[in-house]
Amino acid sequence: PGNDTSISEFLLLGLSEEPELQPLTSGLFLSMYLITVFGNLLLILAVSSDSHLHTPMYFFLANLSFVDICFTSTTVPK
Repeated sequence: PGNDTSISEFLLLGLSEEPELQPLTSGLFLSMYLITVFGNLLLILAVSSDSHLHTPMYFFLANLSFVDICFTSTTVPK
């Protein structure tokens, strides 16, 4: 009646069938993800901390960075 499957690992398949290249591709995608998230967070913090950047253009730029963080964190990993 219950689920009897046991999965003990996650592999990023589809890019390479060779097991020694999978950590390299996973590390590459992780670094691209972290650069994207931290870059957008840096832009949001810069706009919110500097009073000269409280104009509509920078407000919408900060909102676009927030949406990019949400998209990158929810849609891309799937």
